[in-house]
Amino acid sequence: MTMFHTDIFGSDLSRCIKWGLVAAGLAISVTQAKAEYRINIGDVLEVAVAGVPELRHRAPVQIDGNISLPLVGMLPVAGLPLPQIRAQIGAALASKVFRQRNPDGRENVIVISADEVTTIVVEYRPVYINGDVSKPGEYPYRPATTVRQLAAVAGGYDIMRIRMNNPYLESADLRSEYGSLWTELAKEQARMWRIKNELGEATQLNPGILTDVPIARSAISEIINAETEYLKTKQSDYQQEKTFLQRGVRQGDDQVRVLSEQQKKEEEGVQSDLEELQKASDLFAKGSLTSPRVTDARRAVLLSSTRKLQTSALLMQVKRQQDEVARRLVKLDDQRRLDLLRELQDTSVKLNQIREKLQSVGEKLQYTAMARSQLVRGAGNKAVITIFRKGEKGQERIIASDDTELQPGDAVEVALPYQDGPDAPSRRLRSSSIGQTDATESLRAGR
Repeated sequence: MTMFHTDIFGSDLSRCIKWGLVAAGLAISVTQAKAEYRINIGDVLEVAVAGVPELRHRAPVQIDGNISLPLVGMLPVAGLPLPQIRAQIGAALASKVFRQRNPDGRENVIVISADEVTTIVVEYRPVYINGDVSKPGEYPYRPATTVRQLAAVAGGYDIMRIRMNNPYLESADLRSEYGSLWTELAKEQARMWRIKNELGEATQLNPGILTDVPIARSAISEIINAETEYLKTKQSDYQQEKTFLQRGVRQGDDQVRVLSEQQKKEEEGVQSDLEELQKASDLFAKGSLTSPRVTDARRAVLLSSTRKLQTSALLMQVKRQQDEVARRLVKLDDQRRLDLLRELQDTSVKLNQIREKLQSVGEKLQYTAMARSQLVRGAGNKAVITIFRKGEKGQERIIASDDTELQPGDAVEVALPYQDGPDAPSRRLRSSSIGQTDATESLRAGR
């Protein structure tokens, strides 16, 4: 009986020892598998030799997969596990001779032994995270880092991932900007109608031309009235300027006519004085007339000639002024049309810019409406995490969880399920104008 129990006990004991060894072996193999990291391009190794600080060297793995070491040169390491690299570097440095210079100038000859060489990884390739996190980008790798830890460093999960402090406040600001843009659009449309009216291409301004603008009728009337008054003022100024120039032309014609008649009389006077001077000179030559009479005749000729020259000069000045006024009158219409066409072009460009801004702000309103709707509903769903890892067979795509450990060089993509809100209607801007129905829907989406 005793032997029987002893056999059974010995059998159970041996069985327990056997399974214990198996479990221990599995644990060791799992640990080794987890530690089996293969060095790759971008990692940085540090090689040191005991007692020789001069040989401590940091060697980044270059793009060709090699590292450069003193006394060794180039050594391929990419794709190898760290223990194999340690052995490889130790073997490469073994029996190498290094001359160490002492402070007193003497040299010590050191023969390196393989067991004196240590190799560690001092810098791993960075990891990357993108998607629905607050701060996507590149982050340094730390051993045993999990997806949850990397997401925490990246600011946590963020379903919005937009620079918006508060979607409700942002929506209020956008609605204010949206209304202001519609007002600006109405002003530019009224300005364009006013310009076309001045060019003779449109009828008189009236509130009916802005029926597609979703703003208050009182505001539309104020815009139309302002442009109408501006149109009247411009037309009045134009007519006054034109009347002034026309009056200047008529006055110039009158002055030219008067001066021409005066010039004709002056010429007749000069001719008469010349004849008197000739008669006086003949009588003086015959002795029938004294010299003072001849002197007076000459003085009369000089005086009449001077008056004639003055009249001629004044006539030329008046004609030059008249030509200038007539040229301004002709140029008035051409310059006015050029200015109006330039203003029409600027207004068209501004209208297109406002339409583009309206399109952009409208889309932002839709997005903030969806954001608010999502915040009201709450995300309530687990993140979908995908890890892209470069392996021996190329790029691998791994579906992971928050507790999945990362490896150097991993790229993590985070996607949080998002459901659009029902109050986010589509809106489309027409090329010529923007409809009131679309605008109303966009404004409703921002409420």
